[in-house]
Amino acid sequence: MGKKATKAAGNVYYNARSEAAEYDTVFASRESASEVLGIERTRLANIELGNLTPYPEEVKCMAREYNTPELCNSYCANECPIGVGSVKEVKMDDFDRLSLKVLGSLKDIDSIRTTLIDISEDGIISKEEEESFNEIIDALEKIATNAQALKLWAEKNISFRFE
Repeated sequence: MGKKATKAAGNVYYNARSEAAEYDTVFASRESASEVLGIERTRLANIELGNLTPYPEEVKCMAREYNTPELCNSYCANECPIGVGSVKEVKMDDFDRLSLKVLGSLKDIDSIRTTLIDISEDGIISKEEEESFNEIIDALEKIATNAQALKLWAEKNISFRFE
């Protein structure tokens, strides 16, 4: 990639294009990238500079073309009015690290299952059970986040794609 855009440094969309340019020179400039993406060059510049929020379709296109599926997760967690507050951003890591995180989050699954059965037995979550139930929800959130990170890694690094 030619000259680095210092004003866009740190922007997820600029960083994704920069990473993609390491493998495909068509993404080395905004002009050629905009042609591939079907996004007007000045709009792409404004997205990369943080002046505009991209449309979901633009994020999906960038994620596909740049091979950065994590862009969709980042958009949903940080920019989408519906996703902000309900979608947790996942951090991409190396496969071995992600695998260990998934396995670590699953280590207490039997205890979680047993506690959930005990709590749900009478169909009511009592005051005494609320703390245990909240711990279960936190553990399930951790499992879901780690599983999503591993899925994004697979989408990015393995030739098949999830639908």
